[in-house]
Amino acid sequence: GVISFLVPGQQRAARFRASTLGDGYGPEDVQAVIDGKAPTRTAPVRRAPAPRRVNLLIDIQERMRQGKGPAYERWAKVYNLKQMAAALQYLKEHQLFEYDDLAAKTDAATERFHTLAGDIQHTEAELSRVSDLMAAVVQYAKTRPVFDGYKAAKYSRKYLAEHEAELADYRAAKATMAELLGGEKLPKMDVLKEKRRQLAARKKLFIWNTARP
Repeated sequence: GVISFLVPGQQRAARFRASTLGDGYGPEDVQAVIDGKAPTRTAPVRRAPAPRRVNLLIDIQERMRQGKGPAYERWAKVYNLKQMAAALQYLKEHQLFEYDDLAAKTDAATERFHTLAGDIQHTEAELSRVSDLMAAVVQYAKTRPVFDGYKAAKYSRKYLAEHEAELADYRAAKATMAELLGGEKLPKMDVLKEKRRQLAARKKLFIWNTARP
């Protein structure tokens, strides 16, 4: 049958065929709802999809078995096969048989990498500062006698003209030392050398840790 209804303010009635609406929408069904005699319907409960559980070992082993065929051999290069074998060995050693386990391992590795990258950046900055300070100390020591001569000559213009480049290097070295020390006492050169050695070793260790699995 045809169902029609008119909403207040609407000039033409809306019409629907029960056959197009499906079961439960025939004239008798609609009248039963109006009279309050229709049974109460409960909305169907949708079940959550089962979590995806894919065995990574089976996936990769299957691909490797396919690799023995001529079609795969034409497509794959030796490098790809080696990488696949290495990945399979890694999954076996770490018992990573499901995607969720692999994702957790990946997240942990990513966080570790970012931490190490921050350590490397900080160490490089400190290493650069110590190296620049050492270079400034050397330059200061080389040009200090020239400045002492300029001072002894009572800041003679003639002396300045003859040693202008050395005096400029002296002032630049002194300014660099003041900036890098930030008010701290200048360490001895042996102390600076040892600190630079330690920083270089620490940087090497951080880089090695980022490379290992």
